[in-house]
Amino acid sequence: MKRLLPLLCLLAGFAAGAQTGPSTAPPSALLQQPALPATVQQFTLANGFTLIVKPDRRAPTAVQMLYVRVGSMDEVDGTSGVAHALEHMMFKGTPSVKPGEFSRRVAALGGQENAFTTTDYTGFYQQIPASRLEEVMKLAADRFAHNQWPDEEFKKEIEVVKEERRMRTEDSPRARLYEALNAAVFEAAPYHRPVVGWMSDLNAMTPDDVRNFYHRWYVPANAAVVVAGDVDVAQVRRLAEKYYGGIPARPVPVRKPRLEPEQVGLRHIDFKAPAEQAYVALAFKVPALQALDGSDDGYALSVLAAVLDGYSGARLERALTQGPDRVADSAGASNGFAGRGPQLFVLDGVPAQGKSAEQVEAALREQVAKVAHDGVSEAELNRVKTQWVASQVYKRDSVMSQARELGSNWVQGLPLDADERIIARLRAVTAGQVKAVAGKYFGDDQLTVAVLRPQPLDKNRKPRTPLPGMRNDGAPS
Repeated sequence: MKRLLPLLCLLAGFAAGAQTGPSTAPPSALLQQPALPATVQQFTLANGFTLIVKPDRRAPTAVQMLYVRVGSMDEVDGTSGVAHALEHMMFKGTPSVKPGEFSRRVAALGGQENAFTTTDYTGFYQQIPASRLEEVMKLAADRFAHNQWPDEEFKKEIEVVKEERRMRTEDSPRARLYEALNAAVFEAAPYHRPVVGWMSDLNAMTPDDVRNFYHRWYVPANAAVVVAGDVDVAQVRRLAEKYYGGIPARPVPVRKPRLEPEQVGLRHIDFKAPAEQAYVALAFKVPALQALDGSDDGYALSVLAAVLDGYSGARLERALTQGPDRVADSAGASNGFAGRGPQLFVLDGVPAQGKSAEQVEAALREQVAKVAHDGVSEAELNRVKTQWVASQVYKRDSVMSQARELGSNWVQGLPLDADERIIARLRAVTAGQVKAVAGKYFGDDQLTVAVLRPQPLDKNRKPRTPLPGMRNDGAPS
């Protein structure tokens, strides 16, 4: 999967991973761009809830997404994973809706729904026939305002969360490596904790830990309702006022800054785990969009990632995985670009037979050094820019993608049309700017290297079976 995708996901409404305190103001450089298209309208309800509506009448369907600006980065040590645990418990009832009934009612309406937790935010969505929008808005508002459940429901669900951690993290050598990598890269910044939480914290988590997190962060001024699809703006606003507008207003808790100290030397992790192949990841600290104050460096770094690995036959694939002297079975590059916390530019690769992780590391760094020395061609720039423009066209075929884009922009304090403004900035990036960032951000003092050292596989180990009723929570594709 080509590493252009992380940026395209951002432009389609996903941000995973800017400053540790939320900013409600968009970056100053973006403010100079054109105003929000008239097809999207945003309102603020009297209690602080944000409402964003985007009509798209090509099909009789609608998406409602509820974004809460709280994720794992808002947790404190000792309760890691509580944001994700709360996401699970939001399906466990209100005074008028029994545990599990939310999902059954949405299915009965002919819809689908799910939820997801990231470092930066928690999201809940339903896609239904447009004529059933009022029912899901009523259900979602009730859940946001009146979530409650007995301790026994939590005791059962936390076991599901722990099993999810085992299946998605502990059984995956690379997932565990990246968990260790983030913990080493970030000392003070809250991204050093995994979204799913450390197992010791999950074992010690109490029902009141989750309830307290819910009461603290699930307040109207910290949330946005996004509706896209075959809808009328005035009607959606009326429904939002009816169901969300009566939720009592409360202040959003003050977020204290947790700034990452300057790194002063290369960091290295050797990670041993049962695996068939070695793997190496190089994480360089780079500026985030909201920390740029008009600089083009973040845009140029994203172009650099796309030049290295943004399409079939890009530089890393040609140089590392092809020919008689190839050193890797696969190689990639990605730039974090935007989020509520600090960002990383990651190079990674799987050594070919007979090659070492150190050889792959050297080859990855050599390709960045070549860009810093020789620059990139106009043909390479034009190719990745054309792909970005095409992505904007394709995503408009999906009301889900449109809603995700709008919600993600709101979470990050960006203008709702940030994707179009970002595309304009990306299209303006020059070969000289790409060459400059390749020489600026890839030194040892910005680098943490993680190497997976394969250990023998346990051939007698049986794959895990999901627990009964386990929900496959995750962002919509």
